Amino acid sequence: MNVLDRTPDLDPDDGEVLTDELVVTDDVLVKAFALGPGAELSPHEHGDSTNVFHVISGEVTVIQDDEEETVSAPGVVLHERGVVHGARNDSDDVAMLTASLCPLP
Repeated sequence: MNVLDRTPDLDPDDGEVLTDELVVTDDVLVKAFALGPGAELSPHEHGDSTNVFHVISGEVTVIQDDEEETVSAPGVVLHERGVVHGARNDSDDVAMLTASLCPLP
């Protein structure tokens, strides 16, 4: 059993997004997102925070402003403050990513 590993056990259905907060402190939030086939994390923005996606399994189509790019694990995507971003799973397999947000608004 791993004591330090915070990787969640999430198993979403088709079209479903499951989330889990992995780290919450005064200045950072790390959240896991498991996207079932066809699922989407709707585009949104954080005006006062930087957001970083870490694709840890599968592949996701990352949406950033008006651009889209498929990112496979392992992959890291930076979203600067105020940039509209989201993710979509266009594959037939579950995709998992974490999103780190700091500083917290």
